[in-house]
Amino acid sequence: MRIFWVLLKKELRAFFVSPMAYIVLALIMVLNGFCLRAALSLLESAPSEGSIVTWTFDAIWFWLSYFFVFPLLTMRLFSEEKKMGTFETLFTAPVRAWQVVWAKYLAAVVIYCVLWVPSYLNFELLDWITVGQIEMPPGAIKGSYLILFAMGLFNLAMGCLASALTSNQIIAAVMSFTASLLHFLVGLFISVIGRQVNETFVDITNYFASREHIRTFTSGLIDTRPLVYYSSLALLFLALTHQVVEFRRWRS
Repeated sequence: MRIFWVLLKKELRAFFVSPMAYIVLALIMVLNGFCLRAALSLLESAPSEGSIVTWTFDAIWFWLSYFFVFPLLTMRLFSEEKKMGTFETLFTAPVRAWQVVWAKYLAAVVIYCVLWVPSYLNFELLDWITVGQIEMPPGAIKGSYLILFAMGLFNLAMGCLASALTSNQIIAAVMSFTASLLHFLVGLFISVIGRQVNETFVDITNYFASREHIRTFTSGLIDTRPLVYYSSLALLFLALTHQVVEFRRWRS
């Protein structure tokens, strides 16, 4: 385990000493601030059944920015190692493929969680400024960040696989973005089609629809099925990443 923690600290250090970390953090802070302000404007214009939490995370402007996070966090994980020629050097040390994969993946997860801290502080600041006059259900806030964490586990795992498949960071970023967007669009398409069939089919299709998951959790309802779904897919893509890394290790 000591080797694993050394690798994890190395990955975190490499990210936070680079300008990319602060560029991504600044970008996410601006986008989150815009989403919150847009939600406030919507609630000011007319009465709404949803809370400000719902309109912040279940809105088109949120999804337009969300899928850019994962390519930026994962495109360099394995691609940079192969491009710089340090991939083979890394495995001359007494490390195992699973230690490398999990260290890089968990470093991306930690960074992903850090990116959402400012958005949570936005809610806290808004609640303090308005002296609690704006309804922000605690269950909705907790549910929102729980589902964002679960979805992040899945999307980051896909990004790791994309980075392991190529030595070009741009290609890895495009593959990661495309995979995340396609999953969202397929779930949205199946959900729309399901409503036109029957209620039973709707329940089944909602199991795959990311937007339905966001709507459920931002309303304060905690459903374990999406959590199991995203966790299982994350483990599947990490297993595939491990196989790719092992293959490249022995081929080299």
